[in-house]
Amino acid sequence: MTNQPLKGKVALVAGATRGAGRQIAVQLGAAGATVYATGRSTRGRRSEMDRPETIEETAEMVTAAGGEGISVVVDHLVPEQVEALAGRIDREQGRLDVLVNDVWGGDPLATWHKPVWEQSLDKGFRLLRLAIDTHIVTAHYAMPLLVRQPGGLVVEMGDGTTAYNDSNYRLSIFYDLAKTSVNRLAFAWSEELAPHGGTAVALTPGWLRSEMMLDNFGVTEDNWRDAVAQEPHFAISESPAYVGRAVAALAGDHDKARWNGRSLSSGELAQVYGFTDLDGSRPDAWRYLVEVQDPGKPADVTGYR
Repeated sequence: MTNQPLKGKVALVAGATRGAGRQIAVQLGAAGATVYATGRSTRGRRSEMDRPETIEETAEMVTAAGGEGISVVVDHLVPEQVEALAGRIDREQGRLDVLVNDVWGGDPLATWHKPVWEQSLDKGFRLLRLAIDTHIVTAHYAMPLLVRQPGGLVVEMGDGTTAYNDSNYRLSIFYDLAKTSVNRLAFAWSEELAPHGGTAVALTPGWLRSEMMLDNFGVTEDNWRDAVAQEPHFAISESPAYVGRAVAALAGDHDKARWNGRSLSSGELAQVYGFTDLDGSRPDAWRYLVEVQDPGKPADVTGYR
């Protein structure tokens, strides 16, 4: 690999089993980083998501891309496991340059479009714990390693920019709180990291062609455009590699502090850093959503990818 701006850097992608987290780990690896990829789904045991992707596969993909992938089975709701993870990174690397908080796992618990009195409190609070508590626990143990030297980056992965989420109700109370709280966490970390030379941002992909989304439409990454016949607006969708390249670009930016505390999207950063999706396009899904999809206009991605 000739162009590896993150060679010698160490990253932790918490929640790297599939979707955005997997490709963030892979793209950081492609840029030369050593990546600790964590999750609960292993070749020996699935998480409550009950999906076939495993954390071992992610680590292998990181290494194949040109980095060093290290899989660690971690339940980020268990402080002792996260503390042990941070201790291992310290012993093996002595540093941490990038922390990506991508833990989610709430889909099996979510109840869409129902008022709170029709929601299960147990499932709702479990969803919030998975989406928010995991991020706080991970930050608690990983940030002391991150702030040892200036230039560290924390990326809080969410769904929707702050501007969008502040003016739109996200399906149901527990889902709404999960997605808006992640953006606020990034702002909180930005305040706490700035005196130590660190940067924190919230980052959202657009309409993500995750493994689950592709399965829902009955397509693969190779023939994803076939799904446009079912849902025309799916034409604005993006591969997980797109947001992975966004994180890699942020991590390699010596002036990343200019973004501190900001809520960003993959499409927005593509315009700044010049990276593309796998097909060479630059989809700007959140601008498309506001200007085309939400107003009820016919699907037309002209000028948006």
